[in-house]
Amino acid sequence: MVHVSNTIDSYLSDFELFERNGATTGPSWLRQIRRSAIASFAELGFPTTRHEEWKYTSVAPISKIRFKPAESGIDGLTAEALAGATFGELTSARLVFVNGQYSPALSSLRSLPKGVIATSLAAALNTDPASVEPYLARNASFQDHPFVALSTAFMRDGAFVHVPKGTALAEPIHLLFVSTRRGMATVSYPRNLIVAGDDSQLVIVESYIGLGNDVYFTNAVTEIVGGKNAVIAHHKLERESQEAFHIATVQAHLDRRSNFSSRSIDLGGALVRNDLNAVLAGEGIDCTLDGLYLVTGRQHVDNHTRIDHVMPHCSSRELYKGVLDGKSRGVFNGKIYVHKDAQKTDAKQTNKNLLLSEDAVINTKPQLEIHANDVKCTHGSTIGQLDQDAIFYLRSRGLDLATARRLLTYAFASEIISRIRIEPLRAQLENLLAARLSEGSRPVALRSSAGEDAP
Repeated sequence: MVHVSNTIDSYLSDFELFERNGATTGPSWLRQIRRSAIASFAELGFPTTRHEEWKYTSVAPISKIRFKPAESGIDGLTAEALAGATFGELTSARLVFVNGQYSPALSSLRSLPKGVIATSLAAALNTDPASVEPYLARNASFQDHPFVALSTAFMRDGAFVHVPKGTALAEPIHLLFVSTRRGMATVSYPRNLIVAGDDSQLVIVESYIGLGNDVYFTNAVTEIVGGKNAVIAHHKLERESQEAFHIATVQAHLDRRSNFSSRSIDLGGALVRNDLNAVLAGEGIDCTLDGLYLVTGRQHVDNHTRIDHVMPHCSSRELYKGVLDGKSRGVFNGKIYVHKDAQKTDAKQTNKNLLLSEDAVINTKPQLEIHANDVKCTHGSTIGQLDQDAIFYLRSRGLDLATARRLLTYAFASEIISRIRIEPLRAQLENLLAARLSEGSRPVALRSSAGEDAP
């Protein structure tokens, strides 16, 4: 067994090697951010269950494994092998990253409107760092979050998307992150920066898949900056290997009268933690957070959300649903924070959970913290099993017990999926949901044309 302190030292050693291998060649401001971030990680260390924000999620399995930084290379992977994880010609651009690094050969960059940038972060930092500097690592704080600190210290590649003022993209941009078989425990640090200018419109799909069942660690950070009147729809689909660890932070900072929606779907991974934070920094903002976690076996999925109502006349709606089977564990911790100047706030938060097994466990904690006196805020959670009256009704109509249970479970979960407006993505998720339920507790894999499996 590896002691945690020794594991922290190994990350510090890896950072020294990272710098020697070229991390010092970037702009000076980036080098300073990386060094500040690794210093924060060294001070914070890995969180334990004694930390309130990690009370129900132990990261000991991560802290005890010596993960080697993932190396570049597509390992013979082809675009055809990823067909099951893409959406054909629907997207205006598809950026593919293999083990955390951009792969031009697997990507597809169709014609984009004038001024729109969709490229790798590494390329942007190399050719035009000034376009990145005002936003990168400015919103996702690493001073108090060890995994954000670790990701920031090692950030090298990911996606950079910039939509200029007044531009509306008719089709989504797909960011696809693929982890391949490596035969060893590896770690990658995808770093994404998405900037939507004033009066712009943008749809992003951010998806993670694993090929094979190797043990690996994905530590991802996505920063989203929305200008005045911007409309941003962000979708995150997590389908990592059943042996993988996935820790991710999405940080959105929104300006006046913007509209931000998030759809988060978790299907894979052994241990998954999502932190989704939205700062409503201007008046008249609409924010919607929807999530679905479908877990089985011994999977553990933890969703932490926070909506900061900073200014008046903003509204937020949040609905997260969980379906838990086997001996799986789920965590939902959502906070709506209303600052003292955020009068006329209208916020609603709901978490609903369906337990299909007596051994499944959910810890749910919706929270309101209100420092203004003229607001309308509600929150609540439910935990339950399938309605026996509904099962009886369906069986009286000729359905067997297993079919009745699947139909009711599908109806419960499909409320979130039905809100996705990207038809191919919605259809893919509907098929995955139906297949998962028909297979019972065994996770359903994506069979690629290369003969590898991804959950």
